[in-house]
Amino acid sequence: MKSARDRSSNSSRAPDGAKPTVTIRGFEIFKGYLDSAAQSELVQVVRGVAQKAPLFSPVTRFGKPMSVQMTSAGRLGWYSDTSGYSYRDRHPSGAPWPNLPEEVSEIWTDVTGIDRTPDCCLINFYRGNARMGLHQDKDEGDFSWPVVSISLGDEALFRMGGIERSDKTESIWLSSGDIVVLTGEARLAFHGVDRIKQGSSQLLAQGGRLNLTLRIVDL
Repeated sequence: MKSARDRSSNSSRAPDGAKPTVTIRGFEIFKGYLDSAAQSELVQVVRGVAQKAPLFSPVTRFGKPMSVQMTSAGRLGWYSDTSGYSYRDRHPSGAPWPNLPEEVSEIWTDVTGIDRTPDCCLINFYRGNARMGLHQDKDEGDFSWPVVSISLGDEALFRMGGIERSDKTESIWLSSGDIVVLTGEARLAFHGVDRIKQGSSQLLAQGGRLNLTLRIVDL
């Protein structure tokens, strides 16, 4: 696993931290951040989380089943059901979420320069025709903290817009090992996954895509 460097705590990237390879509409994209060995290691970490907090199939607040499966690690987990979207301190089984893996915290620190540990690592699993509609990450209490998204497995067509749903959008294919940081103007921008390129990666034995999203919640 690429390790984070020692740095003092602050809200901006330290001079010796990782730098984005491309920035689109404020979305900082780190192409190829994780090499193949680091990707495989992180998949094993995710499997360990899923053994303690199994993947489940959420529904939207309108009662429509979501096409992704999800689970979480950390102090809080993101949850969706007919009562709305929220952070909760327990898995649907009633068990507490597993601790945030150190490997994930190291990535967060390296790409953000922030020493504070994220409160939540949301894990989404995309299989087949799963997608994620345009949405904003706005269930947190303080939007000054960035959001970090880690891609593993099959490529995903990631769409980025502005702070209004009607704003023009741009898209980019995210490959396994890529990382996206939502900060500044992109922190509350609409974004989503339009489709998955099935079979584009051999990382997951049965195919599909894992997406790990790290957030400081501050509710």
